[in-house]
Amino acid sequence: MKLHIAVLPGDGIGPEVIAQAVKVLKAIAMEFGHIFTFEYGLIGGAAIAKTATALPEETLSMCKKADSILFGAIGEPKYNFDPNAKIRPEQGLLKLRKELDLFANIRPIIAYDDLLNLSPLKNKCIKDSDIIIYRELSAGIYYGEKTLSEDGQSASDICRYHRFEIERIAHLAFKAAQSRKQKLTLVDKANVLESSRLWRKVLMEMAPQYTNVTLDFLYIDNAAMQLILNPRQFDVILTENMFGDILSEEASVIVGSIGLLASASLGPKYAMFEPIHGAYSKATDKGIANPIASILSAAMLLDHFGLLEEAALVRKAIDKSLNLHITTPDLNTKYDNISTSKVGDFIEDFIHNPEETNLNFTNIHLGQSTII
Repeated sequence: MKLHIAVLPGDGIGPEVIAQAVKVLKAIAMEFGHIFTFEYGLIGGAAIAKTATALPEETLSMCKKADSILFGAIGEPKYNFDPNAKIRPEQGLLKLRKELDLFANIRPIIAYDDLLNLSPLKNKCIKDSDIIIYRELSAGIYYGEKTLSEDGQSASDICRYHRFEIERIAHLAFKAAQSRKQKLTLVDKANVLESSRLWRKVLMEMAPQYTNVTLDFLYIDNAAMQLILNPRQFDVILTENMFGDILSEEASVIVGSIGLLASASLGPKYAMFEPIHGAYSKATDKGIANPIASILSAAMLLDHFGLLEEAALVRKAIDKSLNLHITTPDLNTKYDNISTSKVGDFIEDFIHNPEETNLNFTNIHLGQSTII
């Protein structure tokens, strides 16, 4: 298969983790006889520094011509403390999602057996947790009308949803539930918000089309609590933009690190794959950023194009790295010199040599990351 992939490293640790995902995709292409080409573009703070815009037209055009997009991270600390900044890195990502109509963000949450002890939650609560969150991505409060009074003393953000925006992501979530445990939970705040009541109304009208799926409803505050108390009760979670953003980051405590959470952002024509973590700027260039979420996002890219065997091999390599503690400091309690690039090297080597499972630890610590 031939794929032309637009690569947007972004800010902070984005370039470091994306480099490992690209490394892994190149290994897959070599082993399976595919042709993957990569074209790089600017976005976020990196783009502002060079072009005075968070999403240059060149980048947007490149993404529209590509078969898929691999995205790193966005954000810079200097903007966090400047509420008066007219251009912000995050505007680039929001505009990209809107321009490409990436309305469905899909975030798997899986508790790895080898990492159960790294979660602050009890093993018995999180073991065997396997959740997928469908987050509406191109509407809601993040895109609603924003106002600031002339005296700067009041502000508002409008949360608006149209029926079709709810229906199209709900169909995807229902279909996902059909192929899993046949349970869909809508998370909202329908006791307070009119937009949430529209979500409930639309889902209840759609439910008869999916008679084998059980539809449940939870308010966001209760859902946030239940996600910690008993995550195994969930199968597919569907929610609006802001609630999905918050819930999926909360769910990182189930897997032990936000550095393990990947995502796919899908629309009618385009698809983008990205880790859900932020730019984590204080870790930039220190070699401590966890690249696994980015590599798992690359595996979701392979899934998207029907390359299921290839994606399975990437996930097998990741499982092996976790089992052998070839991980960055956020997960590693055994070794202190496993860097971002070493994790990528190990996974790359495993793809080339999947049957060789005896790790040469000496070479790992020397930085060669060789499987023998």
